[in-house]
Amino acid sequence: MRYLFISDLHLEAKRPDITRAFLRLLETRAPQFDALYILGDFFEVWLGDDTIDDLGREVANALSRLAEHGTQVYLMHGNRDFLLGRRFCKAARCTLLKDPSIVDLNGEPVLLMHGDSLCTDDIGYMRMRRWLRNPASRFVLRNLPQKTRYKLGRKLRDESQARTQMKSADITDVNLGAVAQVMRDKGVKTLIHGHTHRPAIHDLVIDRQPAQRIVLGDWDKAGWALEVDENGKRLESFPLS
Repeated sequence: MRYLFISDLHLEAKRPDITRAFLRLLETRAPQFDALYILGDFFEVWLGDDTIDDLGREVANALSRLAEHGTQVYLMHGNRDFLLGRRFCKAARCTLLKDPSIVDLNGEPVLLMHGDSLCTDDIGYMRMRRWLRNPASRFVLRNLPQKTRYKLGRKLRDESQARTQMKSADITDVNLGAVAQVMRDKGVKTLIHGHTHRPAIHDLVIDRQPAQRIVLGDWDKAGWALEVDENGKRLESFPLS
């Protein structure tokens, strides 16, 4: 079986080039795969399924067509779109995955994560993440007036960008001890995640055994995708246009 992985598209109306590239991937490349996995930060911001706009509807319809073709679609929350819910997934005919999740890829158990929970050196972010991912907090956020959610979303995004610019690369990257621990706890030799915008395939040694961490790239100057099949794993970039 063949699997395709992407993450960190940060879809928004201000970047129609990314949307076009994604829709083109759904039409031309994704149908060749048995499953498409989108590992978080699919949208730049998502304030609840009741706020879906033209972009959201276009994307949901395109995913639905892909699913109808026979490709299974899986979606995981990121730190930008953790309010994506059942209504969108129903319209898009996709399955919402928990973070983390273990999937079987041609007989190998592989751990999938968005990746932000591994950035444990960023203490301020981890504190905010715990609050935002709390079910009670998400219930409150979903039930705020839409205008209030828009203002809060802009505030959180602006503050996040400002904090990231001021922090060192080491703090905003994953903690390798946290990586080893979660892979040890889940009993896997391969981890696939996004979030850090540092695409690479890292060969690791965990408990004297070979392991691998694959980091998906963000869609900005180029698109990124990981292909997995019987012949191995291939991470590659491609032009947006």
